[in-house]
Amino acid sequence: MGFKMFVVAVMVGFFAAAQISSASTVPAFLWSPGFSSNELKESVHYQIMSPKDLANSVLSQGGWSDLLCSERKLERPVDLAIVFVGRELHSSDVAGNKNVDPALLNLLKGSFTRSNFSMAFPYVATSEEETMENLLVSSFKEACGHDLGVSNVAFSESCSIEGGDFQKLANLHSINDHLVSRMEKRTKGEIDFVVVCHGGFQSLKELDQPFPESEILKEVTSSVEQSGAKYAALYVSDPFKSIHYPGYKELERFLAEDTRKNASTTAQVCDEVCKLKSSLLEGVLVGIVLLLILVSGLCCMMGIDTPTRLEAPQDN
Repeated sequence: MGFKMFVVAVMVGFFAAAQISSASTVPAFLWSPGFSSNELKESVHYQIMSPKDLANSVLSQGGWSDLLCSERKLERPVDLAIVFVGRELHSSDVAGNKNVDPALLNLLKGSFTRSNFSMAFPYVATSEEETMENLLVSSFKEACGHDLGVSNVAFSESCSIEGGDFQKLANLHSINDHLVSRMEKRTKGEIDFVVVCHGGFQSLKELDQPFPESEILKEVTSSVEQSGAKYAALYVSDPFKSIHYPGYKELERFLAEDTRKNASTTAQVCDEVCKLKSSLLEGVLVGIVLLLILVSGLCCMMGIDTPTRLEAPQDN
């Protein structure tokens, strides 16, 4: 009986740990329609890993070291390595969640199953200090000797990546133009590296409504496939940060200046009369509080019924 209770307790503990880990982690998917780094077609890594561990697994097991690292002189099987950083999925959403866009899940699952090579990382821990895209790119550069061996590197403006003189893509249309242009200019053996982060892309039909994440991912992959480029893609989610849109710097500057103007106009200097009135008001408030305390104490003392004389004990 005791052993059964122990087994049940262990199972409950593992289940609770799984629930906690799935609530604080995000999924990642790696796939390539025409590239395979080893004999395994599909693989799933269930251990919880950091973004740096994810980058190392993508480089070593996913074969991206042959694509991104400059010391690799092999004939590269793809033309483009693309990283898409989403903002919606948690690890628990992969199993099924009504609040998640089903089109995004179906698109990821379809890309994962139809590709010649695919890897899944259901539990990737996030960092509260750095963005996922910055951690991945810095880990790639560190593993490759602080130098990415690619011919062209481009990021969308919605990405927050430190350092490096990289080409920035303002919107979805510029991303499509960049992919088509690079396909025409790219020579044999060269590889491009593109990082697309969800955020800041607005719908053409409703300018005040952002593009759904599934639509952006579908548009980007369709543009790559229509250009005829062979590609390898990595999707990873990073929903725990407030999305910052570098493309809206003018709006942010305007709001900051407007805030300073409002603060300067509403701020008033307290002169001697103001200080005197504030001191008198403070004194009146303190006096009212002390008076209330005094009245409460007197009422309590009057309510105590203490006899003025004690009776002498009677002798038997």
